Amino acid sequence: MPLTADRAKPAVPFGGIYRLIDFVLSNLANGHYLKIVVLTQYKNHSLDRHISRTWRLSAMLGNYVTPVPAQQRLGPRWFAGSADALFQNLNLIYDEMPEHCIVFGADHIYRMDPRQMVQQHVESGADVTVAAIRQPLALADQFGVIETDPSGRRIVAFREKPKDAVGLPDAPDQIYASMGNYVFRTQAMIDALREDALDPTSRHDIGGDIIPMFVKAGTAHVYDFAENVVPGATERDRGYWRDVGTLDAYYEANMDLVSVHPVFNLYNSQWPIYTGHDPLPPAKFVHDDGDRVGRAIDSLVSPGVIVSGGTARRSILSPGVVLHSHSLVEDSVLMHNVKVGRGAIVRRAIIDKNVVIPDGARIGFDPEEDRARFAVTRNGIVVIGKNEVVER
Repeated sequence: MPLTADRAKPAVPFGGIYRLIDFVLSNLANGHYLKIVVLTQYKNHSLDRHISRTWRLSAMLGNYVTPVPAQQRLGPRWFAGSADALFQNLNLIYDEMPEHCIVFGADHIYRMDPRQMVQQHVESGADVTVAAIRQPLALADQFGVIETDPSGRRIVAFREKPKDAVGLPDAPDQIYASMGNYVFRTQAMIDALREDALDPTSRHDIGGDIIPMFVKAGTAHVYDFAENVVPGATERDRGYWRDVGTLDAYYEANMDLVSVHPVFNLYNSQWPIYTGHDPLPPAKFVHDDGDRVGRAIDSLVSPGVIVSGGTARRSILSPGVVLHSHSLVEDSVLMHNVKVGRGAIVRRAIIDKNVVIPDGARIGFDPEEDRARFAVTRNGIVVIGKNEVVER
């Protein structure tokens, strides 16, 4: 919140022209997995609209990306957890009945070739393979931690934020943190979901309830994300993964995009991130009159942006943003159709769609004044929600 006040988190804009869900869908599409169902529940309209407008695959070839809201097939109740969401939609699995199912989260920023994870899963004979990213042992209490046998492959424990985590066999100062991405043998998944649905004590969560079943049976394996090689990736952005579950994490992931040599490179044409947006004109920079100069430095500037005698530094300007004369935007994320008035200054802020910053306003200067009017994160980032009215 407040970015999810009007939309599901996977529909939150990111990097100017994208939505969070575009990253996982692009990974699957680039890997040639083209039968995709998106299970939705919370405030799903903008997410459904984005998928239906952007992710149109060839029906003639049997390919699809289909948003499926909670259908209440088992009675008048919503999804009780991620495992229950799968259980309530088993009819979709039965329609295709693949040998294996990929179950990925929809709100992380990363590139991954899922074919390599599936290949390891198939060769291992495991019932489930869990993708994991290496993290320092000291941060174990911030993640769902996977512990393995001496081979480093078979999972022997799956614990949530442990205080006494054990380091990896090949790196005692590191742990495996679950990425929330899974590959299942389909029949094994169906059997586990049925068993879980009958358990009144279950939270019906994939990570918390389903995976421990396979761990107990000795049929759960881990996939080390560090082994994944994406075509066109550089050593600098290889292995990049961000969980944008907080406003500060979301802000930092956006800022990762704007440096000269970005930590996450959007310009990898061998593994593109696909999206769709309105047919807008090119960005325009106007005025070159003394200190009234339209310019953007170390910034991402989207189609339809007009920088009219203002300045953007280390910022992301989404489609339709307008910076008026003598305005200054620094270290900020401006979403669609934000207008920054003449002489206004915005620093270290996330501003959602359709907000108008009035002439001469100051955002990000006085923490107490900002907190009285807007959301302010632990790291001091000012967040202004969609359509909010900003007084000078």
